[in-house]
Amino acid sequence: MMVVASAAAVAQKTTLLWPGGNPEASKVVGAEVATTSVDGAGRSVVRVTNVGAPSLTVYAPAVGKNSGAAALVFPGGSYLRLSYTTEGTDICEWLNSVGMTCVLVKYRVPEDGHYPANVEDLEDAQQAMRITRAHATEWGIDPKRVGVIGFSAGAHLAVALSTHPEFQGKNVAASSVDARPDFQMVIYPGWLTNPAGGGTVDPVLAPTVSMPPTFLVQAENDYTAHVENVLVYFEALKNAKVPAELHVYTLGGHGFGMGQKELPISGWTGLAETWLKTVHVLGPAGAVGMP
Repeated sequence: MMVVASAAAVAQKTTLLWPGGNPEASKVVGAEVATTSVDGAGRSVVRVTNVGAPSLTVYAPAVGKNSGAAALVFPGGSYLRLSYTTEGTDICEWLNSVGMTCVLVKYRVPEDGHYPANVEDLEDAQQAMRITRAHATEWGIDPKRVGVIGFSAGAHLAVALSTHPEFQGKNVAASSVDARPDFQMVIYPGWLTNPAGGGTVDPVLAPTVSMPPTFLVQAENDYTAHVENVLVYFEALKNAKVPAELHVYTLGGHGFGMGQKELPISGWTGLAETWLKTVHVLGPAGAVGMP
């Protein structure tokens, strides 16, 4: 099912992640489904589920504005559905406005669990990154400035990809194309804390020095994913000497996407744009990392 973006973000190309068939037998029953509802902020939200044919869709910035930088976007939805507008096409519109190509990933949902118990979404994320880098010249992308932005479950998936870019699925052909993101933006993530407790990061997602620069945002009153996720993850990044920036807002709840205009949290994208310049993703060409 095709979901139409806003007029300001126009899809250029949609590509199946696994044109020869998914690595695992599909668990999805029935056709892909998109539903529309109104959230607490009065915004129309399109949610997609029954994604049995995962894909990516490219949204390119206006001619003459392309910086060469790009980001894969992973919408959230508890690995059951994808918030395809507020955490997808809306984000593409913002990325295009700052000169970045948006690669919106429609990964397999619903899923029974997530990495490491279930590896299908990580496989989809790896494949999306490899396809993007393989088509970098065609899509006007610098393959050394391709990162990920994830929201909620999609933020967990972004971290899983950054932590395990070399994971090898049993039914996936080995690839020489690097799946490691050059930066990651982790927005109100879930499942980053240690399930055993103790106020630490999940050992499966423990950062190493090879992790990319990281930008973190969450609201203190996020009673769905809880702010402890970014707090413990930021500390783990700091201890691993990974460049990271953390923003915690008083209000915003969960699933705020671009944020409600009346709340300070709506300013996170401006902070993110500044950070992208700080780590040399936007602005003068250069290696991604702290100067």
